[in-house]
Amino acid sequence: MAGGAREVLTLQLGHFAGFVGAHWWNQQDAALGQATDSKEPLGELCPDVLYRTGRTLHGQETYTPRLILMDLKGSLSSLKEEGGLYRDKQLDAAIAWQGKLTTHKEELYPKNPYLQDFLSAEGVLSSDGVWRVKSIPNGKGSPPLTTATTPKPLIPTEASIRVWSDFLRVHLHPRSICMIQKYNHDGEAGRLEAFGQGESVLKEPKYQEELEDRLHFYVEECDYLQVAAWQCALQGGSSSHPANYLSSLTSAQGFQILCDLHDGFSGVGAKAAELLQDEYSGRGIITWGLLPGPYHRGEAQRNIYRLLNTAFGLVHLTAHSSLVCPLSLGGSLGLRPEPPVNFPYLHYDATLPFHCSAILATALDTVTVPYRLCSSPVSMVHLADMLSFCGKKVVTAGAIIPFPLAPGQSLPDSLMQFGGATPWTPLSACGEPSGTRCFAQSVVLRGIDRACHTSQLTPGTPPPSALHACTTGEEVLAQYLQQQQPGVMSSSRLLLTPCRVAPPYPHLFSSCGPPGMVLDGFPKGAAVESIPVFGALCSSSSLHQTLEALARDLTKLDLRRWASFMDAGVEHDDVAELLQELQSLAQCYQDGDSLVD
Repeated sequence: MAGGAREVLTLQLGHFAGFVGAHWWNQQDAALGQATDSKEPLGELCPDVLYRTGRTLHGQETYTPRLILMDLKGSLSSLKEEGGLYRDKQLDAAIAWQGKLTTHKEELYPKNPYLQDFLSAEGVLSSDGVWRVKSIPNGKGSPPLTTATTPKPLIPTEASIRVWSDFLRVHLHPRSICMIQKYNHDGEAGRLEAFGQGESVLKEPKYQEELEDRLHFYVEECDYLQVAAWQCALQGGSSSHPANYLSSLTSAQGFQILCDLHDGFSGVGAKAAELLQDEYSGRGIITWGLLPGPYHRGEAQRNIYRLLNTAFGLVHLTAHSSLVCPLSLGGSLGLRPEPPVNFPYLHYDATLPFHCSAILATALDTVTVPYRLCSSPVSMVHLADMLSFCGKKVVTAGAIIPFPLAPGQSLPDSLMQFGGATPWTPLSACGEPSGTRCFAQSVVLRGIDRACHTSQLTPGTPPPSALHACTTGEEVLAQYLQQQQPGVMSSSRLLLTPCRVAPPYPHLFSSCGPPGMVLDGFPKGAAVESIPVFGALCSSSSLHQTLEALARDLTKLDLRRWASFMDAGVEHDDVAELLQELQSLAQCYQDGDSLVD
């Protein structure tokens, strides 16, 4: 057991959520692999919040993500649905049978060369069919099975990445993967395209019972369920109606959902959130709504479906979640295409899910820090309450990746360079934050060496700013936020622990040295294993325009042209109600509506 850690159960629902989740778990795994390095700060983040200990059938200790992952048929490539840590029970049963056997084998997908290299470093498949892995050290917070690395790890190329499992380094528990067989990942037929389709999936007893069984397995072993990250890779989602005994878990704190918004998984996520709210009254449900990069005008049906799914998803998820945050590198949630966001120190291809998901996972790894801390963690419920007052249950995210700190600079020096502008790059497709009003914010800065936290002025030298006069890094950060947003309710965290970007994280950094410091003229694509990141969640007035623009786009649609979307389970009255809900939600974010006037 986690020994007092506030456990999070992660649900990934959808294929793009699978991409984000794969990077997320790789980053957690890389951080665990550095836990024994004497140069690394120990004890800031608690891995037991996200991971669980267990044993294989042969008594080997395991440390795997507390994860339920949902996707569509054909999305796993060479990854087995039951994982690779445990012997196949069906195979065991067949061996026990003494009669005549007939075996039919489906042609296997070729394994990504990167994963072949990775598995050869992790262990071997012995002659008895058991995967032999290295034992993990004893003690709390011990590294997982995936900490072993080769001296020169193979880097996956963008061309070799077709699905998220092509670069997932982490071993999963056999109860993690839940496939939706009635819809296809590839091809033009049998796709999970519409919100109504997603809702209907969770109403089917087959998928409901399968998810319920997996929920029971993870939940009953948790002492303090933070009701983890239903990393809603909502791409084949099926929600369960957890049994009544789950309701008796008074220590449960909340669920984190990673959910695709652009396709039918928006309906899966909405239904999942509704069922969770019914069964876990009073628990926190934090939903991260994920959208791939920018889209093109020529794909009319896909764009209309994207708009409808996003609008229905946001409204329904907001109704049943404690907090909802859309995450995208696109510039708009509506029909008008906008260029992707720009990062000064990153070169990425917005058309590649492998790139976009890496950036979003890095931001997610930072903004979720408050409820993953070892010391003085903020519960998911309290984080949501702080940001979602007055009905503002939708928030925006932003980040500086990497945080620019040149050699010889201090944190006050770097922050002063931003001037009065909002420093972070927007990650919620809600436009630029400049000129908008912030009502409440949660900010995390990580990866800055303690020696750089304050200005090292010569005694007697007058400080060039109020930030340079601060005596701790925490004071510097709090003072900076107060200057930027006077009177705004702000919560800030300063961590020494950087964000891990070791392979298979893509080579995106244009001006970073190996420690993650920003260096002018540093070779593009050079190896970087960790970076400082500045991330924020904000309740912002920018959502007023964004949500109203969504409503305007919907009013322009001739729904008779999109009968296929309506036939999937959405009525015209549902669209009318959606418009009213969007407009009401938008009104919550008018400039005059805040705690401090």
